[in-house]
Amino acid sequence: MKKALIVQGGWQGHQPKEVSEIFRSVLEEEGFEVEVSDTLDSFSDGDKLLALDLIVPVWTMGEITKEQAGNVSRAVQSGVGLAGCHGGMCDSFRNNVDWQFMTGGQWVAHPGNDGVEYTVNICNTSSPLVEGIEDFAVKSEQYYLHVDPAVEVLATTRFPVVEGPHSLNKAVDMPVVWTKRWGVGRVYYNSLGHQANIVDMPQVKLMMRRGFLWTAEGKSLAASAGAGSVKYTGMGDSN
Repeated sequence: MKKALIVQGGWQGHQPKEVSEIFRSVLEEEGFEVEVSDTLDSFSDGDKLLALDLIVPVWTMGEITKEQAGNVSRAVQSGVGLAGCHGGMCDSFRNNVDWQFMTGGQWVAHPGNDGVEYTVNICNTSSPLVEGIEDFAVKSEQYYLHVDPAVEVLATTRFPVVEGPHSLNKAVDMPVVWTKRWGVGRVYYNSLGHQANIVDMPQVKLMMRRGFLWTAEGKSLAASAGAGSVKYTGMGDSN
């Protein structure tokens, strides 16, 4: 049985408990043994993290220690999957650039705040993670992120929708869903999910389900291929 750890908390406006319960339900339906933790101390046991198949952060803002972030990074490098959404993964620890490097992006703005109506455009790709999903509309926060150019983008949204200081720049397609590798581990991110009702949308829930399964497969596939983790000790002076 695959093992998953959900770590929830941080800013309560993103309803971390409610979102975590949706994720727990999805993972249990897929046969995972799921632990839900409400403390970042769960990232302090490096050996425990290495024994997992999937880590799901649901933690907006807050501070993580260098040791905790390093433990997660080493686990993912070894093949443990990392998957999450919205601010729970890519606005988690604004002062930790190592976390941002691993996850592939960092939130910087949501022009118009909550309630903006926009379209999520599914990319023309062979990825099974978005197979059969059509473009869809959502009324929520539209995330503008600083994004790692190494990610594989699976869905985008067009900016600008709401007027602001960014409006006179040319129109851009901002990644909404992406994957990347970290060592031999797989990383999945979806910027949708401001609150539980958005996570529970059929398209979003399906994408997250597929993302969980895809990332959790990475460990066994890496082991069967005889792949080892990539050496990485971090950058800068993040705390």
